[in-house]
Amino acid sequence: MTSDDDGELMLRYARGDMRAFETLYRRHRSALYRYLARHTRNTETANDLFQEVWSKVIVSRDRYEPRAQFKTFLYRIAHNCFIDHCRRSSVRNETSGAEDGWESALPGSEQDRPDTRAEQAQITAHYRAALSALPPEQRDVLLLYESGLSLDEIATISAVGPETAKSRLRYAVAKLRATLAPLAEVFPPNVSAMQEPGI
Repeated sequence: MTSDDDGELMLRYARGDMRAFETLYRRHRSALYRYLARHTRNTETANDLFQEVWSKVIVSRDRYEPRAQFKTFLYRIAHNCFIDHCRRSSVRNETSGAEDGWESALPGSEQDRPDTRAEQAQITAHYRAALSALPPEQRDVLLLYESGLSLDEIATISAVGPETAKSRLRYAVAKLRATLAPLAEVFPPNVSAMQEPGI
């Protein structure tokens, strides 16, 4: 998959090629949903925003110009939809009792053992709490980075300079590491996956 390929698919979709849209949707739906679910921490809200993002992609197909990668275009829409949702609801942090399970599959060779599942649940709970405690701008940059976007793409999506995006990511990672450091003494193999990314 290449960015040029995505851009060409979007142009083909604008000309009426529904298969091109289906390909774009298949390529990006999972990562986009994870991004929205981790932001909202509410399944129903994530589903609503997911539909809203794709609806906006559909509506804007005739105006699409491949100046930036399609992924940047898509996540810029998602970012704006989430910001609009926060403004509409006047609530930054939503929670619900329902968990999707998409975030709980942390790496480990013996995940089916009850003690391993308990450890993973504890690590996941600490990680979610630490993520929720981050300032919104830092959390957004971190989630975009974890979605596979480059710092330049994140800067474009967030409408900030690359250095600002890089700084926000560094602060977010440092805060997460500081918050999760006590877990490293208890569960060193699993927490090692949460080390600072190469930025």
